[in-house]
Amino acid sequence: MKVYYDLHIHTALSPCGDDDMTPCNIVGLAALCGLDVIAVTDHNSAANCAAVEKAGLKAGVTVLSGMELETAEEVHVVMLFPSAAAAEECGKEVGKRRLLVPNNPEIYGRQLVMTHEDRIAGEEKNLLVTATDVGVYEAVKLARKYGGAAFPAHIDRPSHGILQMLGDIADDMGFAAVEISPAACDEFTDCWIKRGYTVLRNSDAHYLENMNQRSVNFLELDSLTPENVIDKLGRR
Repeated sequence: MKVYYDLHIHTALSPCGDDDMTPCNIVGLAALCGLDVIAVTDHNSAANCAAVEKAGLKAGVTVLSGMELETAEEVHVVMLFPSAAAAEECGKEVGKRRLLVPNNPEIYGRQLVMTHEDRIAGEEKNLLVTATDVGVYEAVKLARKYGGAAFPAHIDRPSHGILQMLGDIADDMGFAAVEISPAACDEFTDCWIKRGYTVLRNSDAHYLENMNQRSVNFLELDSLTPENVIDKLGRR
């Protein structure tokens, strides 16, 4: 079956995410866009995953819980998990391994923890867009520890893309999928397909209007479950 996706979406928890990126808004728009599965991937935190998962159940949209890890090399890596509980456990470990700097909302934006009904439940006080001490060679192992999968984010972009930061993707990093931005050309995409990677074209949405719409971005799966998506992205 074809499963239409957007597996890199930020909520209002990310300081660079718009305050309108609430659980109900995200899953509601995903349904309107014809998406079958989305993923919540805030910077270095999974604190809003459970809320979006719960909102997704009402909207009929499958929600994967995850985060966008910033490695010690300042490479962004998306990590996806089979449940919010698994993502939160990984988030606890990541929280102990990131640089703790107080957030300045006037500069970076607010970091809102929300309920599934879009109520503000709290606010993360330490800035989430900082590097951790998790190396890029450890990222896949860390995701698998909690039943998940990991892939380098927006590899064609100069900001925190693995190609810009490290030059290439080594086989022993363990990645089976890569993410390209919507602006990547077909030749670039074909290059990574020929190298044996599953290529994802996610939105990295920080604003509602940036989210994917049902188009050519789909995965072939036997059935739509978080586990099947993770299995697809974890195998070359």
